[in-house]
Amino acid sequence: MATIVKTSSGTWKALIRKTGWPATAKTFRTKRDAEDWARRTEDEMVRGVYIQRAPAERITVEAALTRYLKEVTPTKRASTQAGEHKKAQVIIRHLGKYSLAALNAEIVAQFRDMRLAGDPDKNGKLRPRSNNTVRLEFALLGHLFTVAIKEWGIGLPFNPVSNIRRPAPGSGRNRRLTPEEQNRLLQAVDKHSNPMFGWIVRIAVQTGMRLSEIATLRIRQVDIERRVVRLEHTKNSSPRTVPLTAEATRVFTEALANPLRPAETELVFFGEPGRDGIRRPYLFDKAWTDAKRAAGLEDFRFHDLRHEAVSRFVEAGLSDQEVSAISGHKSMQMLKRYTHLRAEDLVQKLDRIARRAPSASKQRGEADSQTENNA
Repeated sequence: MATIVKTSSGTWKALIRKTGWPATAKTFRTKRDAEDWARRTEDEMVRGVYIQRAPAERITVEAALTRYLKEVTPTKRASTQAGEHKKAQVIIRHLGKYSLAALNAEIVAQFRDMRLAGDPDKNGKLRPRSNNTVRLEFALLGHLFTVAIKEWGIGLPFNPVSNIRRPAPGSGRNRRLTPEEQNRLLQAVDKHSNPMFGWIVRIAVQTGMRLSEIATLRIRQVDIERRVVRLEHTKNSSPRTVPLTAEATRVFTEALANPLRPAETELVFFGEPGRDGIRRPYLFDKAWTDAKRAAGLEDFRFHDLRHEAVSRFVEAGLSDQEVSAISGHKSMQMLKRYTHLRAEDLVQKLDRIARRAPSASKQRGEADSQTENNA
């Protein structure tokens, strides 16, 4: 039986001591609440389903996320770490004051709807967030609860994020680069004082590699003789070898022969030393923005160069398996999201098929006539 006592402050404390379970106590405003809690808790202990919720009631989402960022996030890739820190700030701003025990499915669903509707900017105008942005925020919040339950021993009966309906994934961008647009873009990047900027853009559109894969390339990964680049660290953690076109080989040859490369770095595309004296990958965010504006392509993103390259591989006649081997896509469904064929190119292909069709029909007609004569 539980012991119910009145404290000096006027509240009621329920204390449960049961063999096989740690002593459990909780304070309530009324004696009735203390008795109800004690009755439910003892019943759960008898049925073997009791979960000690006190830690989950004490720790807030903000405190849990802070611990997650210190213990779990550092085990992930650098690009993932940066993204998780940004997403964590959003979650903390909206849900940080809730305890883990108080965060239920209804509150999480309200958070989803609010993010999709948009947060007000400094002018009070709502800025809706994309489905994929909200899905990534849900992924972080859901994994936080998974780690808290499985590894931190936080007493929670279930993960409140696991059964919430996620926004549908986006259909993917369909922004192709026309030959005329590519010429304008390359002319704009070539005007930049650092030739590495132009080399990176050309490599992206020729190979379909991600920006993070290009930026972190080491000299030893580029084999000019065999015309391949060996990627050791990729987004899906699967190493792959990327073949180089003649143009990509030419660009890499120039990049590796860069006379300004300092001896202390193996990076193909290197930046200035930091305060610690270490050189990190070359960053060109402002240069990219300026080049897009100069080329009249402000709606174009750097990642669209990867879409363009993959689409061109398909148009060149490579099979899905060959394209995925180059691009690193593990599923054909994801590959389709990154592949967009130009309708005008398909029209030209249909015309070539149509031009071959009459000759084939003529050959079949001549064969039929020859058969009749022989008969």
